[in-house]
Amino acid sequence: MDSNLIIKKFDTKLKLKDQKKLLDYLKKINNLEWPEFFKTYKKNYNYSYDKKFIKKYKHFNNINIIGMGGSSLGSKAIYNFLIHKIKKKLTFSENLNFRKKNKKKSLNIIISKSGNTLETIVNFNSQFKKKDKNIFITEKSNNYLEKLANKLKSDVVEHKNFIGGRFSVLSEVGMLPAELMGLKEGQFKQFNNLITKKKFLKNLINNVLSTYQFVKTKKFNSVILNYDSNSEDFFKWYQQLVSESLGKNSKGIFPIISTMPKDNHSMLQLYLSGFKPNFYTFFISEEKNSEKLNPNLLTNNLNFLKKKNIFQILDSQRIATQNIFRLKKIPFRSFYIKQRNEKTLGELFCFFTLEVILLSHLLKVNPLDQPEVELIKKETFKIIKK
Repeated sequence: MDSNLIIKKFDTKLKLKDQKKLLDYLKKINNLEWPEFFKTYKKNYNYSYDKKFIKKYKHFNNINIIGMGGSSLGSKAIYNFLIHKIKKKLTFSENLNFRKKNKKKSLNIIISKSGNTLETIVNFNSQFKKKDKNIFITEKSNNYLEKLANKLKSDVVEHKNFIGGRFSVLSEVGMLPAELMGLKEGQFKQFNNLITKKKFLKNLINNVLSTYQFVKTKKFNSVILNYDSNSEDFFKWYQQLVSESLGKNSKGIFPIISTMPKDNHSMLQLYLSGFKPNFYTFFISEEKNSEKLNPNLLTNNLNFLKKKNIFQILDSQRIATQNIFRLKKIPFRSFYIKQRNEKTLGELFCFFTLEVILLSHLLKVNPLDQPEVELIKKETFKIIKK
């Protein structure tokens, strides 16, 4: 991998034959194009829209994404990770919202693979304004949202049926909003490049086998120690990816997001000295133009802070925490972002998706379904219809 994304792997002893086996399986995945959603991670993927379509809606400065789970988490992760490059205002209706309608004319992007997601239907209904423009992203299956789009004479972009919500970030679901944000869609597509990089593959295989080793020894909690506020939504995307893909048949990994250094003052005691079923990921993004402290407000005993900026202080806390983790032999890995752009975020999407698919293979679970989620949906409709 290039220097924009630095990954330091878990310090665990792994068998060479296990690494080779997993690498062979990864090559097989690439050759077979399985799971099929990986097509969207490649540069030659054909979208259900074209550049003329983007041009038609590019003038909108207020965009509202209406969708649940994977229908909105990916685009929200993109928006907040790259907000320094985006001049538009995006809002996300990703829960049942009790709020007043936005009075400004907006572009609504309504996303649901099935076209029948209850919360999405309710949110669009409650926020509907005649002056707004609407784009619906859904399957071509004569579902509720497709019928509604036809009634409103709105554009429909096809949500391909082989793409599940949590794997849809590099498909129409994430890339259409990204292009309307003014971002470069092609820069997100790093799969073709990464799959040939020995360093990337070595890091990936090591992290997957280490995680599998933790699970086998009853360490089920993957705790993200996140030192980058702009990545909070990226890790909510990660949380769904891990939970829904691996959490079945009494197996799985419990992803926990910890906001640092805030959680130094609430959770760190537990992490360092409490129960031990945890393994950790440190995550930080370098800020080159970080604000310096006002030297006039620093007394003599704090002179050492005079030439420091906020990022340097934040990074010092990360390094200090890693040193103590190392001393206490607590397992951790780290991700250090040197440059925040589409390419780096594309690499992160690729790394974590591949990691989950390889873990599903080792855990012997189907990463593509979520049967218990469907149970709740059916039960909810049963109650509402009474």
